[in-house]
Amino acid sequence: MAHYIVVRHKVKNFEEWEKEYRAHLPKRIEAGLTEKHLLRGAKDPNEVIILFEAQDLNRAKTFSESADLREIMQRAGVVDKPDFYFLESADIKKSRLKEAA
Repeated sequence: MAHYIVVRHKVKNFEEWEKEYRAHLPKRIEAGLTEKHLLRGAKDPNEVIILFEAQDLNRAKTFSESADLREIMQRAGVVDKPDFYFLESADIKKSRLKEAA
């Protein structure tokens, strides 16, 4: 089963935020996170949404609650409380095939 995290927050300035975000890559790798999509709001380009694949949800939760992440978010200009969504894949096609068998 695949695991994912969606992070949503607003930033003061996307370009400045992105520099700090890119520099923090080694910590995300250490936490077992792989960026799948980095998105900006169509109406608000300073709203950021990121989809990560996670090797382990417990490790990802620990990372999301870390002082290191809070510090980097503050330095990067995050201006609101980030939302974290911890998700598991729901492969509907496989489930339907099992039910049909």
